[in-house]
Amino acid sequence: MNNLFKMAFAAFVFLTANAAFGQMEKTVEVGGAPMYPSKNIVENAVNSADHTTLVAAVKAAGLVETLQTAGPFTVFAPENSAFAKLPAGTVETLLKEENKAQLQAVLTYHVVAGKMGSKEIAAAIKAGNGKATLTTVQGGTITAWMKGKDLYITDANGGQSKVTIADVWQSNGVIHSVDSVVLPKM
Repeated sequence: MNNLFKMAFAAFVFLTANAAFGQMEKTVEVGGAPMYPSKNIVENAVNSADHTTLVAAVKAAGLVETLQTAGPFTVFAPENSAFAKLPAGTVETLLKEENKAQLQAVLTYHVVAGKMGSKEIAAAIKAGNGKATLTTVQGGTITAWMKGKDLYITDANGGQSKVTIADVWQSNGVIHSVDSVVLPKM
């Protein structure tokens, strides 16, 4: 009976510690899955049902290893519905091996070096009198701005994307889920 009590107590301590750790992490649910701040961008993104197209594109572009490094990165992550807004056949064409460089350019255009949460972006927008120009890993720029309390980004072509879920913290950066794909000048 004494051993049974010890096992039950050990199980209780283990479950309590895990629950406490989960609360400390303050997960955000994205695409039906919790996003853990202790995991990297790729480890979390693969669990989001709303980002399966993005994950497939990151794999096809050979960017998985990059997005698993220490970074830090700020990623404006297009949802599946964002890719669906593109002209028919665009995604399929970009996923072809011969278009890998173009796919890499599109994906890295959604990434800014550093870890910028919505508060930091809002501060940059305020400092820029309503707009903040952010340089992407691709080398181009996107413009961040706000409409009321909503955060938007505008690409080099004038295309706009709204941040639908902000501040999804990762061990190597932060993800802001967006409703449209932004495109660099090509």
